[in-house]
Amino acid sequence: MNPTNAVLETRVAEMEGGVGALAVSAGSAAVNYAILGIAEQGNNIVSTPQIYGGTFTLFSHMFARLGIEARFAADDDPQSIEALIDDKTSAVFCESIANPVGAFMDIQGIADVAHAHGVPLIVDNTVATPMLIRPFEHGADIVVHSLTKYMGGHGNSIGGIVVDSGKFPWADNADRFPMLNQPEPAYHNMVYTEAMGELAYITRVRTVPLRNTGSSLSPFNAFLILQGIETLALRMERHCENAQAVAEYLEQHPMVTWVKYAGLPASSSFSLAQKYSGGKASGLMAFGIKGGFEAGETFYDALKIFKRLVNIGDAKSLAAHPASTTHRQLTGAELEASGVTPDMIRLCVGIEHIDDIIQDLEQALKAAK
Repeated sequence: MNPTNAVLETRVAEMEGGVGALAVSAGSAAVNYAILGIAEQGNNIVSTPQIYGGTFTLFSHMFARLGIEARFAADDDPQSIEALIDDKTSAVFCESIANPVGAFMDIQGIADVAHAHGVPLIVDNTVATPMLIRPFEHGADIVVHSLTKYMGGHGNSIGGIVVDSGKFPWADNADRFPMLNQPEPAYHNMVYTEAMGELAYITRVRTVPLRNTGSSLSPFNAFLILQGIETLALRMERHCENAQAVAEYLEQHPMVTWVKYAGLPASSSFSLAQKYSGGKASGLMAFGIKGGFEAGETFYDALKIFKRLVNIGDAKSLAAHPASTTHRQLTGAELEASGVTPDMIRLCVGIEHIDDIIQDLEQALKAAK
């Protein structure tokens, strides 16, 4: 174990309130390993439909080739998720704040239905960060992050992490999770629940998926991410403050047909945002522009302060057109299920002065008329 990576793992585990963590090369590797640590051929995972496009592709196509079925609920309601759980379900998955539409998930409600069936809940906390939401406090069992985003905060390094709460009763669900309760031939025939106790899950993720497929995090990237984490609390305050002002501005603009931001009272996620983060809805939002796809392209090209990047969580403001970038591999039905429309512009509002941010949006919207 590299000592710099170990510091990062310890720090993020403490921030989330977990017992241990594993830093890996990217957020996608974290999601991949989080599932592969407890799922195998013949199993299934149940997910909310509103998730990052890359995760959707991993679940629906890559895992399918490994014999792991991904089941997407009709909506984010816990009862819709529960209807898909059976005796072969290895995990329930959601994002605390969904990318790209910024919807909040009912973490406690989803955790309750998962636990009623002896299944752990995995939450991607990338957009919220532990500064806004700590999923373990609401019943989640495993947390993943793309450290590339808000945690690192400066677009200079790629990384991911898996964090273990240490609370899920793996031994009590031995039939569902034999890989944690029977000798592991890939690692000295260790029985993880017996040898590692509350660290059983995160130890298996480290010694089987990571050890044998090698998505290790560069120690230099770990160093850069650690520098970013030092300012995370301050940055999240500014991201939330600026994003709220931008959402209120867009909501009143004649060129904007709709705005999705959980900080707005009209949002379907407003009550969940109040419950889980005190109303702070991070820097991610989406809106529709009059004129559809063509107007969206013109607006996009006219931006000056906002950078045209599909990343999120930078200190600088970013914009993307999800239907042609992050979610372009999805079918029309899949786009609809994930909440992505052709007129959607995703903004990740940065920490620049709010007057400069709004001035840039105003001139780009004028250009799109």
